Amino acid sequence: SSVLKVGMECDYAPFNWTQVSDSDTAVAISSVDYADGYDVVIASLIAEKIGRDVQIVKTDWDSLIPSLNAGAIDCIIAGMTETPQRAESVSFTTPYYESDMVIIVRKDSKLVNISSIQELSGCNVLGQANTTYDEVIDQIEGVNHLTPLASYSRMVLSLQSQEADAITAELPVANGVVAANPDLTYVTFSEGNGFVVDTSVSIAVAKDNTELLNQIQNALDSITQEERMQIMEAAVIRQPAVEE
Repeated sequence: SSVLKVGMECDYAPFNWTQVSDSDTAVAISSVDYADGYDVVIASLIAEKIGRDVQIVKTDWDSLIPSLNAGAIDCIIAGMTETPQRAESVSFTTPYYESDMVIIVRKDSKLVNISSIQELSGCNVLGQANTTYDEVIDQIEGVNHLTPLASYSRMVLSLQSQEADAITAELPVANGVVAANPDLTYVTFSEGNGFVVDTSVSIAVAKDNTELLNQIQNALDSITQEERMQIMEAAVIRQPAVEE
């Protein structure tokens, strides 16, 4: 059967990560390493449902859409949110996961008890480059918006070394980071006092590839919300510790 080439960073647990050992849920990305995570399981399920073999193509975040448009990959399953700007160059399915935007802080920080993003005024807040994680920071009045970093593991280090007071994260990512780093915790905000942001993630395919978009959408529609939650919970549990 033909191959479904799926692009992702393989560095964004629990959505996707790289590991050296094989497992029931992992997919080989080279002769020496494997990809696993929520995105990998979703990609494997979708490929199976449309009668193709899954291939994970490890791709830097900023290269995902160019790679898709160049035909190097067939789709992006990488924790990507549909935005008007992205939708100009690629087509998206309905969301395959939705969560909340939170912040991760050090456990010994005075920020552990805040309930509004405005209480981060005057703090050093860090996001990931070219993502909604970075864009939402400007919703905090008087924030010291740090220069975004390309990799999420670097962001965690910046927080631990006290360069950043807080880093933005979607809830499943925050869960994973905190599980792997006992010195950190995450903060959720009270109703109406959090970030205004779309935290849903969707699958992207090339603009003109209506046939594949429909196939993937139909496959996705057959994965229930309950199944999606179970897949994410399992990914959070088995993700590797965030270590440099």
